Amino acid sequence: MPSSKPPVVVSGMLLSALWLAPLVATAHGTHLMEKKPFGKTASGEEIDLYTLRNGSSEVSITNWGAAVTSLRVVDRDGAQGDVVLGFDSLAPYLKEHPFFGVVVGRYANRIGQARFTLDGKEYTLPANNGKNQLHGGPEGFYRKVWKGEEIDSKDGPALKLTYVSPDGEQGYPGTLTASVVYTLTDDNALRMDYTATTDKATVVNLTNHAYFNLAGPGEGDILGHELMVRAARYTPVDETSIPTGELRSVDKTPFDFRKPVALGARIGADDPQLVIGKGYDHNYVLDGGVTKKPRLVARMRDPKTGRVLEILTTEPGLQLYSGNFLDGKITGKGGKVYAYRSGFCLETQHYPDSPNHPLFPPVTLRPGKRYQTTTLYRFTTDAKDAKAGKDAKAVKDTKEAKDGKDAKAAKDATPPKAPAAPAAPVK
Repeated sequence: MPSSKPPVVVSGMLLSALWLAPLVATAHGTHLMEKKPFGKTASGEEIDLYTLRNGSSEVSITNWGAAVTSLRVVDRDGAQGDVVLGFDSLAPYLKEHPFFGVVVGRYANRIGQARFTLDGKEYTLPANNGKNQLHGGPEGFYRKVWKGEEIDSKDGPALKLTYVSPDGEQGYPGTLTASVVYTLTDDNALRMDYTATTDKATVVNLTNHAYFNLAGPGEGDILGHELMVRAARYTPVDETSIPTGELRSVDKTPFDFRKPVALGARIGADDPQLVIGKGYDHNYVLDGGVTKKPRLVARMRDPKTGRVLEILTTEPGLQLYSGNFLDGKITGKGGKVYAYRSGFCLETQHYPDSPNHPLFPPVTLRPGKRYQTTTLYRFTTDAKDAKAGKDAKAVKDTKEAKDGKDAKAAKDATPPKAPAAPAAPVK
């Protein structure tokens, strides 16, 4: 709503007065970051909402749970639209919800029996997923206020969020200082650089828990989205969704996405793992393991809008979740209801329950060492592919037409054949 108050003049510049929601904006070339109040917690802590723009895309992030609340990118026709599930205001984020857009930690995914042993000592954690702990516990990082600050970046507008987790919080040893830097890059990627340090040996596994629907939040299910994952193996789970320790081949199973396949094509297959997860809720063992630089590990395409999400990461694992527990009871942005399987997650990570599986890639962080991972959500469209296809067809049609004309011209220029000689009599 436009303000009824007069504009404010500061040092010769005309600024619009935002009386209901004071706004701080900083710009660097075509890059822009805005900060405004998002509400208060029950204890009165003020929460902010940051919006980063690069000219064609924009992302909004709150320092409550370091959550991505909105991510707007273009479709094949150039129309910009939101592609993540979430809420319009802070209040629903303060209540229990399915981890929409938040950073989860100290340990993302599950830890079996809510306990692990480190350096000979057993640590018991508060369980919040049956007998297991999920995403760092009932008061994990997703329910914390992070400190936000704008940082300089040549790649695009960037926001750094930091949370200090005290020794013993949710059962974990050591004071952990964790940070995530969100950068909206010029090539339309949301880059997330995670770092952490500790003063005592601990375990750490951080990721973002965005739910995507490339057609838009509340715009139907995601079963027609086409997925590719560069992984020849995955980690099967027991009846409580804890990895068994096996690294199982995806070959000839519904878990094989090495070539693009619609997410819903085999989700109803008679496979015990799909029964346990009520669909896909499994960790993929990414080809290449841990890498120094992010590499492309997955691609999701929505045929309706032409939007394409590419996942690049340095992590060894990727959790595919097909929104199996969305049940139509949550009303989100714009009053849209989040129905069954109306969002998917592709969570980069170390494997679930790694502290209890010594053969999995290690997750222990010690004093003097630095935890560091990078993940990018990169967006493009299939318009270029469609144009290439049309161009190829046009070239083919033109060639065929030309070949047809040339053949006809050659035929017209050929003199008629002499009459055939009479057949010899049959003896």
